[in-house]
Amino acid sequence: MDIAGLIPTFGNAAYTLVAFVVALSIIVTVHEYGHYIVGRLSGIHAEVFSIGFGPVLLSRHDKWGTKWQIAALPFGGYVKFLGDAGVASDRASDVLDDMDAETLRHTMHGAPLWARAATVIAGPAFNFALSIFVFSAVILVDGEAVEPPTIGKVQNLPVATTNLQPGDSIVAIEGTDTPDYATFYGLLEDLPVTSQLFYTVERPGEEPRLQLGPYPFPPLVRTVQPQSAAMDAGLAEGDVILAVDGQEISAFKQLQEIVSASNGAQMTLTIWRDGTEHMVRLAPRRVDLPLADGGFETRWLIGMTGGLFFEPETRTPGVGTALGYGLDQTVFIVKSSISGLYHMVTGAISSCNLRGPLGIAQTSGAAASQGISSFIWFIAMLSTAVGLLNLFPIPVLDGGHLVFHVYEALTGRPPSDRALRTLMGVGLSLMLGLMVFALTNDLFCP
Repeated sequence: MDIAGLIPTFGNAAYTLVAFVVALSIIVTVHEYGHYIVGRLSGIHAEVFSIGFGPVLLSRHDKWGTKWQIAALPFGGYVKFLGDAGVASDRASDVLDDMDAETLRHTMHGAPLWARAATVIAGPAFNFALSIFVFSAVILVDGEAVEPPTIGKVQNLPVATTNLQPGDSIVAIEGTDTPDYATFYGLLEDLPVTSQLFYTVERPGEEPRLQLGPYPFPPLVRTVQPQSAAMDAGLAEGDVILAVDGQEISAFKQLQEIVSASNGAQMTLTIWRDGTEHMVRLAPRRVDLPLADGGFETRWLIGMTGGLFFEPETRTPGVGTALGYGLDQTVFIVKSSISGLYHMVTGAISSCNLRGPLGIAQTSGAAASQGISSFIWFIAMLSTAVGLLNLFPIPVLDGGHLVFHVYEALTGRPPSDRALRTLMGVGLSLMLGLMVFALTNDLFCP
């Protein structure tokens, strides 16, 4: 292991730390606010709402008697309800035993079962709601592509000049109709890979005409993935890959084929950027990718996505469409995460896919370095992951508390204090073990 490689410069380390703290603070605040607001509406009194742990830096009391505070260690947060012995909502028996019935009703341990269960599940639910909101907001801001495929802007490419222009609707390529993007993308497999193709376009008020244009999906860098070979090599949005190890390419799928067959061997890319050429060296990395059916496939990747030779013209979708998109994205992350854990446990994919705090922090910094949009998207993804993790049926997590509530609903009585203490200890040990394992992955996995 290259220990020196784990020690970033001070500036990069500070940037990464700030990005991680900001992302984590937003997610934790939303999560804990879910507990707080549903608890308050259910008649459960919150004594403390804290962002961070340790010494209190700032605090104030609201009109409901809750102390809102920011603590010195910004790596989490908690809500302490009346009657709790600590931040894990364990029972303070000595305090609860002396309470009258009315006061006891306002504790997490004396409230009706429905109120306690609703308060517990509200934390993960608010994390999912944050993700859905962010994903929906993104498509509302970016818009959805107009069909038939219509050019919003022609990309800057090192190819022969094209007469295609913004506003052109592409109704056919090489004589094959393209009424929508599904057909457009499906056609790519059958098109000849060449630098110029014939497009049939429609312009407002004019008859359809033939125009020469570049291959629809050139080797253009659209996005660069955080913590990838492409990012480490310095590839950026808008770069065009002209050749791989001296072999000229005209289509993104040619790059994919070369990388897939590389078996991780280092390669030299000839890059065109703003009219100048330069070379970079990188080695593809093995990545386990989630599939639509819930499975995984392992491929060699350099960590970038391609784009069309044009930016599609867009329109603002309806709120319902945007919310549906946000929900679909959130559900996909949940399904992929559960599938990933299952495949790691069965050994189908590498356990290195599980990353700990260092890996998450590095990804936070990398996402932030790509711009506010990338960082916000990352926060939404991480919020879904945090919500899902908290639903696992492990004592000390929200899912563990829900299991206790289900037990109480079935038996008519809660688990004994002794059983709760034992189970909490087991749950804490499991979580600490998982954290150590994930941290080990951060340090030793490629």
